[in-house]
Amino acid sequence: MGNQKTGKKFNEDFKKMIVDLYNTGSSVKDLSSEYGVSDVSIYSWVKKYSPISLEDGSSVTSDDYNKLQKQIRRLQEENENLKKGYGHIRKKVSRNELVSVIDQHKNQYSIQTLCKILKIPRSTYYRSLQHVESNRDQENKELTKKIMEIHTESKQRYGAPKIHFILQKEGYMVSLKRVQRLMKKAGIRSIISKKYRPYSSKQKVEEQENLLEQDFSTSSINEKWVADITYIHTIKNGWCYLASVMGLHSKKVIGYSFSRTMTTDLVIKALDNAYAIQSPKEGLVIHTDLGTQYTSEEFKGYVQSKGMKQSFSRKGCPYDNACIESFHAILKKEEINNVKYIDYPTAKKALFQYIEGWYNRKRIHSSIGYKTPQEIEDCIRHIA
Repeated sequence: MGNQKTGKKFNEDFKKMIVDLYNTGSSVKDLSSEYGVSDVSIYSWVKKYSPISLEDGSSVTSDDYNKLQKQIRRLQEENENLKKGYGHIRKKVSRNELVSVIDQHKNQYSIQTLCKILKIPRSTYYRSLQHVESNRDQENKELTKKIMEIHTESKQRYGAPKIHFILQKEGYMVSLKRVQRLMKKAGIRSIISKKYRPYSSKQKVEEQENLLEQDFSTSSINEKWVADITYIHTIKNGWCYLASVMGLHSKKVIGYSFSRTMTTDLVIKALDNAYAIQSPKEGLVIHTDLGTQYTSEEFKGYVQSKGMKQSFSRKGCPYDNACIESFHAILKKEEINNVKYIDYPTAKKALFQYIEGWYNRKRIHSSIGYKTPQEIEDCIRHIA
């Protein structure tokens, strides 16, 4: 059973989510059946991504540990190369370089663990941090503390405008932008969610070439793909964004990306995931709406670099991209509208389970002869 499932490609997000499900109680047998992954692959991912407990109570994955060790070796090699050209360079990595490595990873692992791995006394690290704070730093600390007090007193209901108003009322000379910046840095936000209203751009939307012209017919996989973004609300983190890519032949969601920000990187990552898994030939048509993410130079450049042809819906015509719009509508009817997501990680896991476990592999579709998208894909690849 395990050998029959080999040969498929999976991205890093997929692998890590499988390991997360395993670590929260799902068996290898169930995961293998649910997501079409061999037992051998799951065990290798678990070994690679599962956290390893350390003596100080913290944890680190073997993959992250290996990356940290590689970084140390790279620093040592660079330092050795410098030593060959300059006799005064010491053999070992400098203290500043080690401190820099610790600063880069201290939000992931404890200082004690990092110092032990890097073989640097904790006292040496802490001494390197001692410096005189600027007046601006001190003011920002005091302001952040006051902002947190106001935010807590409002039971986390106040956002930046109201907190800014109270600060000014109490005599603080501070701009709204500064308050917003400090709140973002401290991870402070209002728990009150606003009803989403589509963004209305004042910029004139230029019509672009429409290669599909609502012709969604195909003769095989990887001829025509469609992509779009939808909005998903969470209680703690507010609106989050799902970018999806669908193959029109199988109706499979072949790539997607979920983020707390709606950027060009979001849609590029979704398309890159699809490309890495499907390995399409040149000439594939990727169809989207006229959203700024899809009309950006970065996205167009990525599409061209992969030998794809870009196609766009007409302005104000959702029927031009009906298939992906239909998927997002089904997603909301069957999953999103029936639950309330606490935060971004909760929503991300739920979306993975719905798309990978249900929609692609279990949900039958009348438009493809009451088969699942994965059945269509597997059948074509088997024939090929």
